[in-house]
Amino acid sequence: MTRSEFVHRALCYGSDDEFLEATLAFAHDGLDAGDAVLAVLASRNVTLLDEALGPRSRDVEFIDADDWYGYPSRTLGRYSAYCAEHETGPSGGPRRVRIIGEPVWSGRTDFEAREWMRYESLVNVAFADTGHWILCPYDTRTVPTDIVRTAARTHPELALGARESVPSGRYADPADFYAECDAARPSGVLEGHDDIPFVRGRSVAVRRALAMYARGLGLSEQRTYDLVTAVHEAVINAVRYGGGRGIVRLRGDAHYVICEVADEGVNTAAASAPFPGHLPPDLRAAGGHGMWVVRQLSDLVTEDLRPGGSVVRMYFRRPGRGVRQREFASPGG
Repeated sequence: MTRSEFVHRALCYGSDDEFLEATLAFAHDGLDAGDAVLAVLASRNVTLLDEALGPRSRDVEFIDADDWYGYPSRTLGRYSAYCAEHETGPSGGPRRVRIIGEPVWSGRTDFEAREWMRYESLVNVAFADTGHWILCPYDTRTVPTDIVRTAARTHPELALGARESVPSGRYADPADFYAECDAARPSGVLEGHDDIPFVRGRSVAVRRALAMYARGLGLSEQRTYDLVTAVHEAVINAVRYGGGRGIVRLRGDAHYVICEVADEGVNTAAASAPFPGHLPPDLRAAGGHGMWVVRQLSDLVTEDLRPGGSVVRMYFRRPGRGVRQREFASPGG
């Protein structure tokens, strides 16, 4: 079957044989067509597919999903960069990229799982204008039922066997799904005596306070640098577009260091932009990079961008804070 448009398909499988039936055919078809084939899978599935492919496995790039699916926005950035690097063939002509991408669902809080479901929906926007194909396996033996059910809302197609698929009758427009995820986001942090007000020209003092706070909670030097850079970028955006002043609020809970930047808000264009910071910006554009940088450096980000006042909240995982997956109600059921 030859298709030139973007394909995003969920594979809900309940056995190793079902997994291999679909992924083997997907990989073989891609290799036969001269596509670049990338498989980002759980370690046991890397072994299964690698062995089943035999000699052809050398032509497939394998990556352990635990090394790839760290933060939703960074993962989307990695896939975008990979496709940009491989969408030109050895002869210089265009080439399709085929991805078998298996998100990691174990060890996620309900908040994290929702953000990964949002990521799956945003894939449809990020690659809409490409001819790439993405197959996303969901192991029904281990992935919570609510997450498996939501796959039908974030993928336009559902895989059936080796090469068949059907349109998902429950697929949701990414803008609608995005709004549902926003409605389920955590509530704001409380005001406190250690909030840091900022105005134009005082960003150095903010950076210094951020670094002290992060180190005091045990973040590594790298994550401290990431936190300081991300929050500082949000502060710059607030100064530039949000009335020239605002407040940084620093909090921590059992799992995260939380940094909130609130401003008075005046920029109606920024407030109305779809999917702010989730999609890779045009590198040639003069603006539109700030929220992308914030998301690339943070574990998770929520935003409430309004003409009358914006709030950007950045979450950084605290060291040694592993969590156990909890059941929850997925967006829209």
